[in-house]
Amino acid sequence: MTTIIDSLGTPAQKARYVKAMTDQHWGATMVLTEPGAGSDVGAGTTRAKHVGGDEWHLEGVKRFITNGDFDHPENIVHMVLARPEGAGPGTKGLSMFIVPKYWVGEDGSIGERNGAVVTKVEHKMGIKGSATCELTLGDGAPCRGLLLGDVHDGIAQMFHVIEYARMGVGTKSMATLSTAYLNALDYTRVRKQGADLTKQTDKAAPRVEIIRHPDVRRMLMLQKAFAEGLRATVLWTAHVQDQVALRGGHGNMEARPLDALNDFMLPLIKGYGSEKVYELLAVSLQCFGGSGYCQDYPIEQYIRDQKIDSLYEGTTHIQALDLFFRKIGRDHGATLQALVGQILTTVDALPAELSVEKAAMQAAVGDVQGIMAAMMAKLGQSIYHVGFQGNRILFALAELVIGWRLVINAQVATKRLPSAKGDDGAFYQGKLAAARFYAKTVLPGIGLLRKLVEQGDLDLMELSDDSW
Repeated sequence: MTTIIDSLGTPAQKARYVKAMTDQHWGATMVLTEPGAGSDVGAGTTRAKHVGGDEWHLEGVKRFITNGDFDHPENIVHMVLARPEGAGPGTKGLSMFIVPKYWVGEDGSIGERNGAVVTKVEHKMGIKGSATCELTLGDGAPCRGLLLGDVHDGIAQMFHVIEYARMGVGTKSMATLSTAYLNALDYTRVRKQGADLTKQTDKAAPRVEIIRHPDVRRMLMLQKAFAEGLRATVLWTAHVQDQVALRGGHGNMEARPLDALNDFMLPLIKGYGSEKVYELLAVSLQCFGGSGYCQDYPIEQYIRDQKIDSLYEGTTHIQALDLFFRKIGRDHGATLQALVGQILTTVDALPAELSVEKAAMQAAVGDVQGIMAAMMAKLGQSIYHVGFQGNRILFALAELVIGWRLVINAQVATKRLPSAKGDDGAFYQGKLAAARFYAKTVLPGIGLLRKLVEQGDLDLMELSDDSW
């Protein structure tokens, strides 16, 4: 939030907050959701009234505020969406306000307790170390705030916050899968169970570590491929973000194509990443057998804590709709086409040793292009088709990009393996194995997604509500 105030606040607001937030490690929250307005942010009813000078008073109730209150920081700065008196409906009528737990004077001094108070702490399935709060504004004491940047541009300003949050959530999911995989790998290397499958009829055969069993190796490689592919995708997107910053940041003409590419990637990282990781954490658990269901190992907590990643900061389907309408539709597919061009440039240059990966990536690109062509035709029939097929579009694009980053890993490994020594050789062999496994077992699934999109219909929309 320090970055948001620093980039969008007035000079006076920056002087009032930025240094103190940085030096004193103040807490911060993003405050959007209301009890009756979750994903439908534009339905929010929290009000803001200008009371003179630069001060506003806010009234309303907000929900699901992560770390809405906790003891150790000297202050907490809430970034709150509210509707000023006289503003229109929907998201365009919302403005963003800086609302501190303790009022901050113009000289930066901390004053009295502000009227933004926690009225409930949620009892959650996971992330129990985080206080998820209901925040009531203006109940008993005025809730004082400042209009961010002294402009009424709340939803656009909040999207700056949301972009950071979505990148962070996707990165968190990726990291959770990585540690889950490494925990599962360690366990399978020491847990002995059963004889080698080729000696299963020999009752005297020695018991082997479960990493020697084919299905366990399949599960491990599935986790490894996605952990490394998602990590490479996140790091590449972070590089794109760095390039945007070097070219003047959001809104700068020179940075515009890279800015659009970053926007395109965020639904893939957050939406697909969080969804796929939750699925794969069950695979991690399976490697442990019944032991993983117990709290002796961390997998059960990973599953509880990670599930929220596919729910908050925009559910998976909201990410899919955002991708299709805002990231693909708004520029008529120009960013998507440019990205596919980058992918094909990489694929065309793959060496002969990666012929399997090359063929799989070429087929996947063709399937993605087929999916988009089918959707354009269906969109002319009904927008409901996007509702039914949006997730499949999101998944297909994400799996294509992940495959791209994995073959780049394999490209590097192919060059370095001949001179590698010791553990480095095994490391590069693992990169090649992950890319080959992904090419053989994951990329063909994009062809299935294409068929499902192409034959998709609207039967479910025609089904009577009473039939459910």
